[in-house]
Amino acid sequence: MSSTFTTSAARNIFYGGAVFSFLLFLALTFRTEQVLPQRDQRAQLDNPQVVAGKRIWENNNCIGCHTLLGEGAYFAPELGNVYKRRGPDFIKAWIKGQPTGVPGRRQMPQFNLTEQELDDMVAFLKYASEINTAKWPPNIEG
Repeated sequence: MSSTFTTSAARNIFYGGAVFSFLLFLALTFRTEQVLPQRDQRAQLDNPQVVAGKRIWENNNCIGCHTLLGEGAYFAPELGNVYKRRGPDFIKAWIKGQPTGVPGRRQMPQFNLTEQELDDMVAFLKYASEINTAKWPPNIEG
């Protein structure tokens, strides 16, 4: 067996694999650099309502329970596509109606947000739902 697999053959396999991996890495990096500018949505962050909604999201530590585009805690539902799933009126009514008091269910605290803060939060969730995530998550319910 040692006569068919020599040290030089192992070295060639190693160097060939390393060069192949490096070239694949360069190709994927180049492709990413070509695609990302087309998916950029930073212009929407000029909207003061979206910025205010993001601030509410951060100040109330929503990510401590929810995930947003897969980042955050997994205690409560994913909210990256909640705007598409439920719509603005449902989101506002849901936040206002917390906690539901249903026994055996996880409860969201009442944040006592004003109508303007609710509109800002909905604007932020709308922004998040419009981010091109390349069809991720595959399940619309998050």
